[in-house]
Amino acid sequence: MKRYLAAWMVALALVGFGRAAVVGQGGDTPEKHIAAAKDAAGTQWAGMFDTLCVQSLGRIGNPPAPGAGRGRGAQPPGPPARDSYHMEPVKVFDNVYWLGTKEHSAWAITTSQGIILMDAIFDYNIKDEVIDGLLKVGLNPATIKYAILGHWHGDHAGGAKALQELGTQIIMAPADWDNIEKQNPSYKPKKDIASTDGMKVTLGDTTVTTYNTPGHTQGTVSSIFTVKDRGQAHVVAYWGGTMFNWINATGRATGEYVGKPESYWFSQYAESAARFRKIAADAGADVYLSNHTAFDGTKEALPKLAARKPGDPNPLIVGKESVQRYMTIVGECAKAGALMAK
Repeated sequence: MKRYLAAWMVALALVGFGRAAVVGQGGDTPEKHIAAAKDAAGTQWAGMFDTLCVQSLGRIGNPPAPGAGRGRGAQPPGPPARDSYHMEPVKVFDNVYWLGTKEHSAWAITTSQGIILMDAIFDYNIKDEVIDGLLKVGLNPATIKYAILGHWHGDHAGGAKALQELGTQIIMAPADWDNIEKQNPSYKPKKDIASTDGMKVTLGDTTVTTYNTPGHTQGTVSSIFTVKDRGQAHVVAYWGGTMFNWINATGRATGEYVGKPESYWFSQYAESAARFRKIAADAGADVYLSNHTAFDGTKEALPKLAARKPGDPNPLIVGKESVQRYMTIVGECAKAGALMAK
């Protein structure tokens, strides 16, 4: 609690000191949106509030020293030690297995005709975590028919080429197929399916509906799908990209964020968050998932799910109101950033 209160004081200082004149239409201020995000966070999502509204917004106008960091999603210079990332697979719903690392998630949705995979982690650990992980739980990785990628960065798209060798079709939004072609990373897969807004990816008895939610990248894709927990249906809202990676990146010589001001990216993200918040509400989403274990409570939930006994609640089922509060946090932090940025 002390850390949370301290974070809130830092947030006020960030938007108050030296930025008191930053005001939008109708007296709109960064403080107003940060307060709304803080209220939505409560204690359940305090970590996300700290990550986006305090840490991220605190970087606006404060670029890191040269060589100070690679940034989230950057491909490391070489594969790290296995014990630094490896996790065992966990069955989290009747029809979903978590297959990921300590920091990154991939989710295998089992259907009557194969598997739909949500995200594809790094190239160096896709075999260890996803392919071999499926074998450990008695599933055939060759039955992954589709992999829906939240965005093109290497921590979620790195394993796509290995999946294509198994026959998996990769789905990304057109803008991120363009991004991956222009940036030309070593993990670039061949182009498969370009998603459309509201596209239904159906395999057997299961459908995942994808939505274009530009923000984290221009081609970020978020999804809605149904899972079952001990026979009871629940709806997942899957947010395809979370962080404000464009901060201090729009003035670089190259990169996906070059050419548009930071305020553009913040505003686009906020619009997508508001739209997906309504989509999630209309769908009755009571589960929030993402592709980072620290962002959606997965890191804390996995040990509980691995040891879950009959009668124990599923910690990933957070409730409709909680999903709405989460989407409010990310949207309000983005609105604050739009007012603070140039």
